[in-house]
Amino acid sequence: MQVARLLGRERAVLVGVCLRPRECREMEEHLDELKLLAETAGATVVDRLVQDRGAINAATLIRRGKVDELALLAREHDANLAVFDEDLSPAQVRNLERELQLKILDRSALILEIFARRARSREARTQVELAQMRYLLPRLTRQWGHLSRQDGGIGQRGVGETQLEIDRRLVRHHISRLARDLERIEMERRERRKSRAGIPRVAMIGYTNAGKSTVMNLLTRAGALVENRLFATLDSLVRRCERGGREPFLLIDTVGFIRKLPHHLIASFRSTLEEATDADLLLHIADASSPALEDQLTTTRATVEQLGLADRSCLLVFNKIDRVADTALRRLRSDYAGAVFISALDPSHADDLEKAVRHALVVRPDTAPLDVPTNGTFAPAHPGRESRRHRGGVAAGGRSRRGIGRPASRRTGERAGGGRAS
Repeated sequence: MQVARLLGRERAVLVGVCLRPRECREMEEHLDELKLLAETAGATVVDRLVQDRGAINAATLIRRGKVDELALLAREHDANLAVFDEDLSPAQVRNLERELQLKILDRSALILEIFARRARSREARTQVELAQMRYLLPRLTRQWGHLSRQDGGIGQRGVGETQLEIDRRLVRHHISRLARDLERIEMERRERRKSRAGIPRVAMIGYTNAGKSTVMNLLTRAGALVENRLFATLDSLVRRCERGGREPFLLIDTVGFIRKLPHHLIASFRSTLEEATDADLLLHIADASSPALEDQLTTTRATVEQLGLADRSCLLVFNKIDRVADTALRRLRSDYAGAVFISALDPSHADDLEKAVRHALVVRPDTAPLDVPTNGTFAPAHPGRESRRHRGGVAAGGRSRRGIGRPASRRTGERAGGGRAS
């Protein structure tokens, strides 16, 4: 019993809701991202509908008039699927399906579908299935609506409810089994991490499709899968960076973040994200060319805080600068003076990025000189523990504590480079 594999080549209408007038300006960007998600899951997007005024209808989320408009759009485009950018309650899904005679998906269900399709390893499959079951449990009334409407009476006592209770018990049992399986997998992962003790660890975080796998290939030649699509990879990948015979460090690629990432997935993928928890440095990869850059930076900050990593040392890296106009790039460099700017497709940028990472880590620079910049651009990963040879030459900059991804000009009490004020 799974919520995955819901999409074949469905024709979908996207639906968004502006709760406040100032949000309507961002809604088109949000629906553009929802379109990418739907296409990644295998649907063909034929139109979109936005409710930009009026109150929310508790029964269907959108107002009565918008429900009728959605039905008309679906008929015009021969659509059989409606995808909502907001999460829907089980009752709202039931009501919309009854009114529209369409398949209804919310954003969480769509992301779960994509994760289910992309999961390859035993750990990823277990994590996704656990998230699916947790999502499914409160929605089981949809599966048994035809039985729960039966009347009671002699010989008919609670037929539908009895089956529903059995189904819920089976799902809870399945959740418990998956949680035990995941716990064993987590123990194996912890043992692997112990075997890597003593080697500095750098965990890449960031919005999905920001180019983390390309950065991994740039620094380690790992041959990681690179696709221009959302959530191309789910499994964490760990590779050694030891270019030029220098002191090695481990580079870790973690699952990408996205706006409104379902809490079921965050909970289920916690073991994978623990790779970031144990890292000595977070490498925040951002897509400099994205029109929704600020939104993506905000989402990454919020997810990092949710994972309890807001106080970790972080180096912000803007990728894909080859796609950014000169004026916009100059503005970014001014706003984020402590960040690194690269195109991961350009091999000549590998040295600059490695220098920045090693300087932030303070990985025994005397072992293999790298001409690390001492112009105040980057900061050591462990404040207060940097060696004496660096104290005179390094100001705050690349490191951001409780300020991951914020422009230097917007962080109160911090230096323009991006670190904390002394």
